Amino acid sequence: MRVGVGYDAHRLVEGRKLFLGGIEIPFHKGLLGHSDGDVLIHAICDAILGAISEGDIGTHFPDTDSSTKGIESVKILRHVIGLASKKGFTVVNVDAVVAAQEPKIAPVRDAMRKSMAAILGTGEDRISIKGKTTEDLGFVGRGEGIEVYAVVLLEKSGEK
Repeated sequence: MRVGVGYDAHRLVEGRKLFLGGIEIPFHKGLLGHSDGDVLIHAICDAILGAISEGDIGTHFPDTDSSTKGIESVKILRHVIGLASKKGFTVVNVDAVVAAQEPKIAPVRDAMRKSMAAILGTGEDRISIKGKTTEDLGFVGRGEGIEVYAVVLLEKSGEK
């Protein structure tokens, strides 16, 4: 078994679509980033990469690489899952906290869980996504951005 912890944060800006957990969320702002800015997927990717000792997203998808500008975060996650799979690991479960003053996470939580379970090849009952506000504190509380903390548990095939 391996455990990994991931974190990511992005600024909310006008003129971009908002993606969280591999789905588009109806909102008047989106997340700024080299990719589509899906902070939930990015935090999960970094957690998986940490668990398999393969650095972070920036190691594999540097923001200086123009060929990956605007890449869908789902593609990044599939690449990361492939790296874990090559080492014999599969995802046991994911626990993530999405800190956002807006939009509210509860109305889209089930859709995000379903999306993440499908991408990760596991059951929805193994994906936990919790939405939190910061009670108007910090950049999240001022509505300037969204941050995500994620923990993953991986299991190596054939090991107990």
